[in-house]
Amino acid sequence: MTPTDQVLDAVAAGAHHDPHAVLGIHPGDDGEGGSLWTIRARRPLAHSVTAVFDDGTRAPLEHVRAGIWEGTRAGAPRPYQVVTTYPQGPDHVADDPYRHSPTLGELDLHLIAEGRHEELWRVLGAHVREHGGSAGTAFAVWAPNARAVRVVGDFNDWDGQGHAMRSMGGSGVWELFVPGVGAGSTYKFELLSRRGDWVLKADPMARFAEVPPATASVVVESSYSWQDRAWMAERARSTPVSRPMSVYELHLGSWRQGLGYREVADPLIEYVTAQGFTHVEFLPLAEHPFGGSWGYQVTGYYAPTSRFGHPDDLRHLIDRLHQAGIGVIMDWVPGHFPKDAFALARFDGEPLYEHGDPRRGEHRDWGTYIFDYGRREVRNFLVANALYWFEEFHVDGLRVDAVASMLYLDYSREDGEWVPNVHGGRENLEAIHFLQEVNATAYKRYPGIAMIAEESTSFPGVTAPTNQAGLGFGFKWNMGWMNDSLQYIKRDPLYRSHHEGELSFSFVYAFSENYVLPISHDEVVHGKGSLFSRMPGDHWQKLANMRAFLAYMWGHPGKQLLFMGQEFGQLSEWSEARSLEWWLLDQPAHAQLHGFVASLNRAYRDHSALWARDSDGGAFTRLGAPGWNPNVVAFARRDWHGNSVVVAANFSGSPITAYELDLPERGVWHEILNTDAREFGGSGVGNMGVVHAGDGGRASLILPPLGVLWLRHDPEAHIPSPTRG
Repeated sequence: MTPTDQVLDAVAAGAHHDPHAVLGIHPGDDGEGGSLWTIRARRPLAHSVTAVFDDGTRAPLEHVRAGIWEGTRAGAPRPYQVVTTYPQGPDHVADDPYRHSPTLGELDLHLIAEGRHEELWRVLGAHVREHGGSAGTAFAVWAPNARAVRVVGDFNDWDGQGHAMRSMGGSGVWELFVPGVGAGSTYKFELLSRRGDWVLKADPMARFAEVPPATASVVVESSYSWQDRAWMAERARSTPVSRPMSVYELHLGSWRQGLGYREVADPLIEYVTAQGFTHVEFLPLAEHPFGGSWGYQVTGYYAPTSRFGHPDDLRHLIDRLHQAGIGVIMDWVPGHFPKDAFALARFDGEPLYEHGDPRRGEHRDWGTYIFDYGRREVRNFLVANALYWFEEFHVDGLRVDAVASMLYLDYSREDGEWVPNVHGGRENLEAIHFLQEVNATAYKRYPGIAMIAEESTSFPGVTAPTNQAGLGFGFKWNMGWMNDSLQYIKRDPLYRSHHEGELSFSFVYAFSENYVLPISHDEVVHGKGSLFSRMPGDHWQKLANMRAFLAYMWGHPGKQLLFMGQEFGQLSEWSEARSLEWWLLDQPAHAQLHGFVASLNRAYRDHSALWARDSDGGAFTRLGAPGWNPNVVAFARRDWHGNSVVVAANFSGSPITAYELDLPERGVWHEILNTDAREFGGSGVGNMGVVHAGDGGRASLILPPLGVLWLRHDPEAHIPSPTRG
């Protein structure tokens, strides 16, 4: 069928929803029972256009209208190129994008439409490949509200009229294979909205982007060969909740400024290994336009930020960390996204990724949009994104940011500013379903990983399995413990005796979820000061309080997370604009705190009683008898093999001698950690390394000032009989 003038004009302008129906090669007949193929190409301002087939035959094309040329070929169809001459300038020879079949199959389109494509990144976005005998890049984007979509980039001088994409029907997907385009090319999508406006957007599925403030997407290929098979195999056999986990949280850009993914590998591995942390947790590494957001306002969910190098450079860093025995957790931000015009916001001219009702689709406090979790394609985009980081970058865990903001429709809203759910409640049922889906899917595909919720409310079952109506996370940040313990530790020791409940209340609920105890970046910004600066007293007392607080934290049920700089007592509040205060390690007192944290991590990892049963209340006993001192917090931890560790903390400013405490068992208890040891900068008060517990486990302890003791029971040791005179 001959296209109408209206169709030809739309195709010529790159504004038709199905340019392949006009351009390319199309079957027909010659009226005598033979085949006659019609070839059309868009070549505005050309002098002549010829289709040259791979068998050497040629088919001259005649100009039809608006830069559209047409010709015919008899016989079987064959691959061809289009040779174009211009009144001025050299001849142009190119493969024709419109002779190629779709690069997405029916199954892919079905799964996308159903919101069930778990490997969405393999079909949407930009992919270098061989197709139809040609090397090029396949582009695909989901834009169901668009009237037309074009690819623009450095390969067409950012004029997309000659690279209009075809609509793949009801899936909302648009597709085009562009021969000759390879890795390193920059591109965006140009979308014609229902209102008739063209909007220019970065690719939501881009796997690489230009270095901000530039905003184009970049075609990328990976050639990386992973060497962490042993780590991955062991991970699949492990259960993180019953393993040691002390996490070093860091912002890659300011840990040591100027280091990229590859350059940071050696110093970071050396440092984290020496400090004894089991994991690193990176603040978000997905692409973001504003560095001051620390990565929490994401515009490229599938693109590692190009600030620090190529995606394969990040693979190299994670691979090296794994080979050194260090796990990798990454912050993930599915709760909101920024309104930057080049990215997801109003992607095809109207709300798409975000909920259209501002009462459900905007975070006014943050100036961001909220994902439409009830739309299956949006939910698929996010679920697949979580899987992408596990699959393509081998991360061991995702810490999910701002979960509370997702769970509640009235989060940070006044009356009248939110819409109840179908049951009249405040819970965001669609977001809950999404969280359950992403957790269940991630754990199904990648056993041994950790999904970690930053959730600050009492929402029930955050770490309960999804088949028991839980959210299905592996861990939850214990924000209650964090707030209470920081409130306590900043008090002058003189007044702490009146606030013992700020420490002990956490024991009431410590086993209701699988907890991580976080002292994160959020606690050392926005005028809060550093952890060191919040400690009371003079410089020595601040350091003593730091040691006591960290030893109490490491001994408390739950895993641990500490933000960079606190391990050596950074003085000032953290800023992403400068490196940490590494010069403090030249100060003996801060170097001693640094060494203490390394000893703390070693002792923690060496004693399974401190981590094997973190979520088991039967493995925890609060101690206090026979006496009671409101400045002393003591408890016992046990593993599955009968090994016991006692944590005894004296948060007063004076030593307590002859403190009688009933330990869980009689016999010898070794002092495996004393925060007041001289090697850590303390005053050296303690028990000479050994404590003897008599009948009933009663022992007489010396508790150092602003100090914590860890005692390990030795069932094999013999208590010597008293010497007779």
